[in-house]
Amino acid sequence: MRVPYTILFILVEGNDDVRFFDTIVKPLLERKYDSVLVRPYRHQRPRKVSNFLRSIKAMNRCYLLVADINGSPCITAKKQQIQNRYRDADASRIVVVRREIESWYLAGLDDASCRELGVTPFRDAHSITKQQFDSVMPSKFNSRIDFMWEILKCFSADIARQKNRSFEYFVGKHDC
Repeated sequence: MRVPYTILFILVEGNDDVRFFDTIVKPLLERKYDSVLVRPYRHQRPRKVSNFLRSIKAMNRCYLLVADINGSPCITAKKQQIQNRYRDADASRIVVVRREIESWYLAGLDDASCRELGVTPFRDAHSITKQQFDSVMPSKFNSRIDFMWEILKCFSADIARQKNRSFEYFVGKHDC
C-alpha cells in the first residue's frame, strides 16, 4: 500500500519569518513531511489568503498559519483576530509566536555564539521584541538582515527549545 504524499504549507507574516522558517523550521519538519512550503501572507488581501486556505483544505493538505502575538492580550485573542481577518483559518492550525519572530532568532544562540557575534549572552529569549532585537544588534552589522543571516549560521534548535517556550511548543507539538 502506497503512503500518501504529505505536504505542509506554512503561512508566515513576512520576510524575516520566511528566512527563519526556510532555514531552521523547514529542515526540522521535513523529517515528518515529504514537502514543506513556506509562504508569506501579510501583504496579501484577506480574501486571497482565505481562498488559499480553502484550496489547501480541499486538497486534504495540512497548513499552519503563523503570527506574532504583537499587542494581543493572549494567544486566544490573537487567534480570534486572525480568524476574523481570514475566515477560513482554523484555530487549531494557527500558531502564535510569543512575542515576535526575533525572539526565536535570538533563542538559538548559545553563549559562545553570542560572544562571537558580539551579543551579550542571555538565558531566556521568550519575551524579546523587535525593538529589543534591534538594540542588541552590534554596530558591526550593516543591516538587521545581515545580523539575522549570521544568527542563522550558528543557530541551534536544541538551545532555542531551552530558551524560548513558544519555539519549544511549536517544534514539539505541531503536526497535522
